[in-house]
Amino acid sequence: MGGDPVSEEFLKAELYHRAEALKDIPDAPLFFGRLDYAAPSAAPSGSSGSSSGPSARAAPSDLGYSEIGISEDVAGHSFHIGRRHVHAPDGTPAVIDWRAPVSRPFYRASGTDPMDLELRRRFGFAGGELTAYEDEIFGSGQVSQQTSRILIDEIERPRSGPMRDIVATIQPDQDDIVRAGPGETVCVQGAPGTGKTAVGLHRVAYLLYAHRDQVLRRGVVVVGPNQAFLSYIRNVLPALGELDVKQTTVGELVAAVPVRATDTEAAAVLKGDARMAEVLHRALWSSLRPPQAPVMLPRGARRFRVPIFELDELVMELRARGVRYGSGRELLEHRIAHVILTQMETSGQACDDRTHEAVRRSRPVRAAAEAMWPKVDATRLVFGLLADSAALAAAAAGILSPAEQANIMWSPVPRSPGSAKWSAADQVLIDEARDLISRTPSLAHVVVDEAQDLSPMECRALGRRCTTGAATVLGDLAQGTTAWATTSWSAMLTHLGKPDVAVRELSVGYRVPRQILDYASSLLGQIAPGLSPASSLRTDPGALEVVRAGSAAELAELVGLASADALDRAGSVAVIVADPQVETVSAALSAAGVAFGEPGSDSRLALVPVTLVKGLEFDHVIVVEPARIVAAEARGLQRLYVALTRAVSRLTVLHTEALPHVLPDALAFG
Repeated sequence: MGGDPVSEEFLKAELYHRAEALKDIPDAPLFFGRLDYAAPSAAPSGSSGSSSGPSARAAPSDLGYSEIGISEDVAGHSFHIGRRHVHAPDGTPAVIDWRAPVSRPFYRASGTDPMDLELRRRFGFAGGELTAYEDEIFGSGQVSQQTSRILIDEIERPRSGPMRDIVATIQPDQDDIVRAGPGETVCVQGAPGTGKTAVGLHRVAYLLYAHRDQVLRRGVVVVGPNQAFLSYIRNVLPALGELDVKQTTVGELVAAVPVRATDTEAAAVLKGDARMAEVLHRALWSSLRPPQAPVMLPRGARRFRVPIFELDELVMELRARGVRYGSGRELLEHRIAHVILTQMETSGQACDDRTHEAVRRSRPVRAAAEAMWPKVDATRLVFGLLADSAALAAAAAGILSPAEQANIMWSPVPRSPGSAKWSAADQVLIDEARDLISRTPSLAHVVVDEAQDLSPMECRALGRRCTTGAATVLGDLAQGTTAWATTSWSAMLTHLGKPDVAVRELSVGYRVPRQILDYASSLLGQIAPGLSPASSLRTDPGALEVVRAGSAAELAELVGLASADALDRAGSVAVIVADPQVETVSAALSAAGVAFGEPGSDSRLALVPVTLVKGLEFDHVIVVEPARIVAAEARGLQRLYVALTRAVSRLTVLHTEALPHVLPDALAFG
């Protein structure tokens, strides 16, 4: 109950939001680890204690949540680590949030740097049932150098439906990125399976924990390549209790007009070129007009006059200052009013702020400002360029060649912006024009995944939204599949407005077995010669199978059999095909009686066009006709590389046509 109806509504909303944040995944374990800090007497400076036992000690009741790892001495205490903070009614912490400072040794401690730990314990769960635990005892020479079996089992655990969090398996190189400061922009080059998407999402969760007020006040957004990808990652942050994060695509973020057309590849590349920013800048500022008459303002018995030359000087001074176009128009009114007020004061009249505002809002002043500095609408500005060859030629002279100008012109020319068939690239141009007119508000943080596929103009659009904030840029140059994909992170970061950011590399594949990763990496010499192949934490001799069918009918039969066999195992399955083959393979699956769904759905088996598979992961992947995937587009080898690296456990390649010559014999990767 609240004191009044408005307070009650606010209270209900807050309680509903709290209840949503407390929702958890069914059977998710309450904790996944335990840390025993060495007692003070057993912890010499710079090392851990020498105790060899995992004896648990309860934390004192006065060790509250806010003090953990910050101001209280944790020596000699034991803490369970989990996804959420849980405490007893008296405030005693029972489970510590994985993001708390006291939890960091769970991810970072090693034999050479125990971080004052005596023992680290990992728990293994199957559903809600505790199945195993492993102890690492520090300071006794018993710290294992082998990879944790529980960690491997958690990575390999079959999944179905959307992506899940990785809080139990975060590795030291990933943890460095997750816990980067709120003002630090991070660019991550990560090979398939290195967990770059999960790292980006967990960094958002960390920022909302460690710097919540700062981040929420200005906002945070996660930008993905398409809706299938967003459906796949949609549950990660809510599972960690974070609901206040917008997840969207670039198109939705800049949406100003309905998209009803698709550009040719050449036109899309040109519209995404950074040179278009200068074309728009010229077109906008060409809207200014020289003054045609002085401003005459009658005030009582006197008439005050601002001559043409002085009006022209005011416009040029504002233009030289580099103000936004929309702000300049308002400032011009103030400048004209200031000149008139100076004349009024010289004549002996007393002036104050009310006089200034009255003069600024007077009809002669506003009419003069409108004539010299007319209002401009961003949509109409872009429409005028794409519909009027003369306007485009004037704005693009020396920037775009006549052939390039002709390439982006509309044909036939629409009658009005409302009847125009806008493309996705046009929306980005409109967003650029809007920012030239009025500054785009900056968010606290922007996470952008598959960033290698962004055009320079899309990078500028995202950069505007983190001008005074920071960004987490995630991608893999080898997976660039658009015609405008970047080949250099430095170029991409320059367009984003963050040119001095260092690139961090994730080079260990935690999700993809070595056999699959090595097989796909044989394409790197062609698609990204400058990148080194990633190594894999896991190996599985049965992870890769390549089967050649003798005919199309036999291939269709093999697709059905392989899909049914994959469904007999636990986990998610994807059949990945070139876009033109979707109907054919769909018919083959239906004929075999195999149920399937679309990417991002809750179906265990998804039929996925290769253009939508980027960023997704499945336990078992069946890639059909790699040669068709390669032949379908100019960057087909990059698209095939993406398809081959979507498997977490098993990859089956089915084909009738010869494999691309850069793919070696699969037997070499057994």
